[in-house]
Amino acid sequence: MATLVLTAAGSVFGPIGAAIGAVAGRSIDAQIFNSGTRQGPRLKELSVSTSSYGTPIPGHYGTVRTPGTIFWATDLEENSSSEGGGKGKPETTSYNYSVSFAVALSSLPIDGIGRIWADGNLLRGSAGDLKAGGSLRIHRGARDQDKDPLLEAELGLNCPAHRGLAYAVFEDLDLTNFGNRIPALSFEVFAGHGNRFLDRLLETTTVSAGGQADFPELMGFSHEGGSIREIISLIDRLKPVRPVIGDGVFEIHGAEEPVAPVLRLPPASAWDDGDFAPRSGHSSSRSDRTPSTFSALRYYDANRDFQPGLQQVSTTESDWVVFEFPGVMAAADARHVADAANRRKGFMMETLAYRTAELDPRMLPGKVVSVPGRSGLWLILSWEWREAGFEFHLARHRSDLAEPQPTDSGDAWKPLDRLGADTSLRVFELPWDGSGSSSERVAFAAIGAETGRWAGARLYADTGSGLLDTGLATSRRAGNGKLKSALSPSSGLRFEPTSYCEITFEDIGQHLSNTDIDGIASGANRVLVGGEIIQFLSAVPLGGRSWRLSGLLRGRGGTELEAAQGHAADEAVTLLDDKLVKIGSDVLTQAGSEFVALGLTDDEPAAAMLENPAASLRPPCPVHGTCETDTSGAIALSWTRRARGGWNWLDEVDQPLVEEVEAYEIGLGSLQAPAAIWNCTQPNFAIPAIDAAGLRQQFPGQQLWVRQCGSHAKSHALKLSDNL
Repeated sequence: MATLVLTAAGSVFGPIGAAIGAVAGRSIDAQIFNSGTRQGPRLKELSVSTSSYGTPIPGHYGTVRTPGTIFWATDLEENSSSEGGGKGKPETTSYNYSVSFAVALSSLPIDGIGRIWADGNLLRGSAGDLKAGGSLRIHRGARDQDKDPLLEAELGLNCPAHRGLAYAVFEDLDLTNFGNRIPALSFEVFAGHGNRFLDRLLETTTVSAGGQADFPELMGFSHEGGSIREIISLIDRLKPVRPVIGDGVFEIHGAEEPVAPVLRLPPASAWDDGDFAPRSGHSSSRSDRTPSTFSALRYYDANRDFQPGLQQVSTTESDWVVFEFPGVMAAADARHVADAANRRKGFMMETLAYRTAELDPRMLPGKVVSVPGRSGLWLILSWEWREAGFEFHLARHRSDLAEPQPTDSGDAWKPLDRLGADTSLRVFELPWDGSGSSSERVAFAAIGAETGRWAGARLYADTGSGLLDTGLATSRRAGNGKLKSALSPSSGLRFEPTSYCEITFEDIGQHLSNTDIDGIASGANRVLVGGEIIQFLSAVPLGGRSWRLSGLLRGRGGTELEAAQGHAADEAVTLLDDKLVKIGSDVLTQAGSEFVALGLTDDEPAAAMLENPAASLRPPCPVHGTCETDTSGAIALSWTRRARGGWNWLDEVDQPLVEEVEAYEIGLGSLQAPAAIWNCTQPNFAIPAIDAAGLRQQFPGQQLWVRQCGSHAKSHALKLSDNL
């Protein structure tokens, strides 16, 4: 500021120089940096909720934004959940907190509330959706409203119903997004129509609002303090009002435009009473004093989420004067009202004193009349009963016919108001990938959602008798989707560089990356299509939520049987990445095969059956099966075993067994009801000629198959022969 600068400069010349510099600086401050005069109650810069004892609770009219006053709250409640564990990511335990509290909104009844802001972001959208966990109840301030059930449970007999007070109660509001504290809140409150503000303001008085007392540009108003007289005086600065008294009635009317025929004052009369003695009976004057206009109007802008707006208007004031009006208006309406108020003040600089011996009871203050011998129209400001007659004080009147000027509220940041997306769920077991214990079952939950606002979900197991909280939750959207078109069968034996499939994901924000052959060998870019695990080399976006995956390696992890069947369009697809939620054996032991996930915005939980149960304990199917018959009729069977966790082929060495013992089951006939069963501990088996001849005669046309018997489960069967 200039004061500081010139004080520092003056100090070069000693203490006297510093004093002179300070005086000069203050003078320049006043002329250049002066912020001007403020008139009216100071507007608040989007005040937020408080909990100070003795804070007055305002009454609201129309649509306003108010912070509210917290008058009751519980202690924070701690909750924990586990997240992660998918594809090598360690499982982490996180803690979040919730709280219940009540916020007083209005000392007058309201119709309801709309949006709620928390730390500047939307906690409740225009559709009434709460964007954080918990529940909300609104008490509108009726004279017969009941007690809130939560407050009554906590306070017992000491709980009042708070009748006549509008308030909101948050129950178990999740504080995760607010730094585990109660956020700064503000509420959009609906309480009737703002244009009939005077009607409601005067309801509790003996005065009523009469004709044309509406304020069509006013959308809302908050009465936070001051007398009704002060509020009416404040409104009169923008929209003139006039008192009407007669026959025991006292009303406040709005300024009215004259309707033909206009009332005409009686002829003038002259008398001498010492302070007013023109022989004509009337005296006009024009004030040399600048009228009480203002340079700008400050108000709450409805188009800027009720943030204070400023409209500069034409004025004859030499100083910058800001009139602060705590009402809600649109920008164009605010400017039009302010311009009209200033023009009206300019017209009224010409005044007239008029005396007459007659009195027309219709000629009350606020009426527009014509005056004998004077052109134009005049507004009656007041009249006084004198001994010899009646003395009127009038001001020049002109109808405000100016059209509203185009006005822009300006650009304002507004928080996104997105509707919540429904949670989706897929739960499955996968073949063991070699990490962790080989003897424990592991499943994964793919918890996702379509495009939209989604804050995560918690996983529950449906035990038949109720829901079991698994303690698992996620806030990261899994890559769930569907096949856009059918995927043809594959042997799954070789990398297929020209093969591709097209996928449509739930979320448009899903992103995929390319890899190379080394990446494929390292396990990158895995996707579960139906029950088949596929790896892809490249991913190309097709627009919207669709992608094309090309360069496929099919049947990974022992899922070549699923690859051989192919997949129909719309079959479920899930990316196998670190966004999956790992379900440990402890949960699987307690749970059945049904799971549900419930998100903050879900009306109903998402349900899913466990796919491919026990897959993590099942050995992969043997491969390279042969069946040879020698000249004597004996049958020699052989195959190559595989091991769980052996996703990569090892050169020149056998795969680790993983199971406690090596064991196989050879069968004849159907897998469900075999005609004969043999067991062995080597990857080969022989059926003597005499036994083979008897089997051919007894079970002609039956097939031979083999499967590996693991420590916990048996593999799928490998067909060795179509016909014995």
